[in-house]
Amino acid sequence: MHFASVQHAEEFLAQNPDIELFELFILDANGVPRGKLLHRDELLAVYQSGRPLPSTILGLTVNGDDVEDSGLVWEVGDIDCRAYPLAGSLTRLPWRRIPTAAVQVSMHPQQGQPAAIADPRHVLIRVIEQLQAAGYHPVMACELEFYLLDQRRDANGRPQPALDADGGRPRQTQVYGLRELEQIEPFLADLYAACKAQGIPARTAISEYAPGQVEITLEHGAALAAMDQAVRYKRLVKGVAHKHGMQACFMAKPFDHLAGTGMHMHVSLADAQGHNLFAAEDPAGTPLLRQAVGGMLKSLLDSLLLFCPNANSYRRFQANSYAPLAPTWGVDNRTVSLRVPGGPANTRHIEHRICGADANPYLAAAAILAGIQRGIGEQLDPGAPVEGNGYAQAKELLPTDWLTALQALERSTWAREALGGEFLGVYLAVKRAEYRQFMAEVGEQDWRWYLSNA
Repeated sequence: MHFASVQHAEEFLAQNPDIELFELFILDANGVPRGKLLHRDELLAVYQSGRPLPSTILGLTVNGDDVEDSGLVWEVGDIDCRAYPLAGSLTRLPWRRIPTAAVQVSMHPQQGQPAAIADPRHVLIRVIEQLQAAGYHPVMACELEFYLLDQRRDANGRPQPALDADGGRPRQTQVYGLRELEQIEPFLADLYAACKAQGIPARTAISEYAPGQVEITLEHGAALAAMDQAVRYKRLVKGVAHKHGMQACFMAKPFDHLAGTGMHMHVSLADAQGHNLFAAEDPAGTPLLRQAVGGMLKSLLDSLLLFCPNANSYRRFQANSYAPLAPTWGVDNRTVSLRVPGGPANTRHIEHRICGADANPYLAAAAILAGIQRGIGEQLDPGAPVEGNGYAQAKELLPTDWLTALQALERSTWAREALGGEFLGVYLAVKRAEYRQFMAEVGEQDWRWYLSNA
């Protein structure tokens, strides 16, 4: 489980005598970090014997409400479940006023029961281990888009872009604009410094398709480590933005008239020696790559709720928006869902373009890799790659509503086998509870549409 040794904590304490507090966190199924703030003298005990956390911590809605149908509440008496620190996760939080560090924990497979069945990191580990048993070692990287917003709302109470270095607000879309990056240089400088301090391989920064929208790529690596980095990076971006008076927003579609925010997942398979098994002079890759694409396409509908987990996620799917609408693939084509980028033969891989930035990286990666495993096992052929406008050529469209995706996952026997029936039982209970809460809430759009007209 890659749990850390107490020696690591002892060395950290010796090297960081100023640290007073430790933020202990675990990631729930919605991708929300939850945990406790510990004092310095409490840290070693966490490494020695774990930290008890209530079973309900991994069965909460995105708003932090208990879900009684999860099986993690009354039936088990909200029992304490032991979580242990992950190796390499103990790092300083340079944006905090009080000297503070963070440590990520995960449920122990035995001592963490019954909450361990709902730990999304465990789901990814199981899928990776199955691929490794067949001789395939998944390599992944994550590209996360986000908006930089002002912590203050506008006069109508709505979110607005953060002020730039000149005191103005970005109003125009300047994709790949260098001036736009220069205007947020103080934020980027602190962000890259924090990434370096935490060992997160942040690379290229891009001004994206909307005012205040940014993307920073993370370097590829072993799948589990890459997703650990994505989780900590997202937390880091939010923390650094807050220090600069901004809010980093990873909502899939925060504005109806502007681009949505995605999480592009890059994936390949290596052998035990690290050689890329997708590598080929052919831009479409090896037969193994095509089987992987075939499996991901066949599993796409069953997995959609893991890629697009929230009601807002589906507002992102609009034609000609670079958010894919169909189970399609292509070579160096950004109008399809699965893209095989160009480049040297040894870099051949698949870019999965469906996830919103609101997806849990562990669960999205688990579904992607399980789809790949399916494609290889069934030797699936994805058909010819799409050339030209994939939107215009789409013969089948993905559902663009939350309930259809929820029901598709609920009905999927493949997903239960691939991801675990116990986990899906908890996850679906949470999502059903959120769906009921969302549909029961009456808000501004209801009043605008129906107050006078009904």
